[in-house]
Amino acid sequence: MSEHIRMEEKQLVRLAQEGSPAAFEELVAKYQPKVFSMALSFTRNREAADDLAQEIFLKAYLALPRFHGKSEFGTWLYRISINHIRDFLRKKGRAKEVSLDDVPEISFSDREQAEKAEQERETEARRTLVQTFVRSLPEKYRVIVTLRDIQGLAYEEISRILKLSPGTVDSRLHRARRMLRVKLAPYLTGEGGANELSQG
Repeated sequence: MSEHIRMEEKQLVRLAQEGSPAAFEELVAKYQPKVFSMALSFTRNREAADDLAQEIFLKAYLALPRFHGKSEFGTWLYRISINHIRDFLRKKGRAKEVSLDDVPEISFSDREQAEKAEQERETEARRTLVQTFVRSLPEKYRVIVTLRDIQGLAYEEISRILKLSPGTVDSRLHRARRMLRVKLAPYLTGEGGANELSQG
């Protein structure tokens, strides 16, 4: 099935290169949530992430004639995304911190729902804490942790995007996670708070 999807994607890319707006729109619809989520991971600002996603797709559209299919379209797009986000962060100095209070209010009075909402708030608070510390890492470690632990990309994918050997990706990731664990240790008590960082 993945072969079928990949083939379909290659056709969409070819059609988009030939000037089909509908084909490019379909690619945008497929990748927009991932690109937005990546931008949000780095900026923690929905408005900035939205602007960045639009700029990234415009950049990708203009660069389409230079895409020769040597890598997957997704890998190529991630590379454009990460370079664009890096430029944005450099210009800004640092991403503006935004409090994540936009978790939707739960209107149910049911106790189970209330407990679930409480757990979600705790998880969100922990994630926000982790991301605050991720932002304080040197850039080369921050990028690796964001791609692996926040975006959930495979090592091979990260190697292709950053043009690093899998060994370098692995050692940087271990180093970054160790730095994070040291920073997080005083804050994470109780049931395995750092499990976001322990996935291999």
